[in-house]
Amino acid sequence: MLPCWKRESWSGNVKKPRYVLDSFALPAYFQGESAALKVKEILEQARDEEAVVFLSLINLGEILYTVERRLGRDVSREILQDILALPVRLAEVTLERVLSAAGIKASFPLSYADAFAAALAQEMAAPVVTGDPEYKRVESMIPDLRL
Repeated sequence: MLPCWKRESWSGNVKKPRYVLDSFALPAYFQGESAALKVKEILEQARDEEAVVFLSLINLGEILYTVERRLGRDVSREILQDILALPVRLAEVTLERVLSAAGIKASFPLSYADAFAAALAQEMAAPVVTGDPEYKRVESMIPDLRL
């Protein structure tokens, strides 16, 4: 298990809201975009243990390669440290998730990374927190929380 705020597994009160962040949500938060306020509210709920927030390692990788491509490796590593300090549970890539994401990708015109967020959201019975219009294509399977 990677070092992160808390481990991925979740066995708490089932009444706590759960959220899955995609690769749109955290950059919006860090850049102070209009969507940042909603992401901040969700992260504050998680910090106060009133909600549980997940991020797939695939989506983490997508965030990091995008930052590295635009701003360099040093900034990417700083962002990684910032993300690891957040109250977010990193979801590892299991065979079950790979198969679920592959099935979603095969059935819907969605990016592979987005398919991992969708698979995680389906598994956790949680909405995807996103501003990406691609998720409209899978709204029959999972809800999204539009930023």
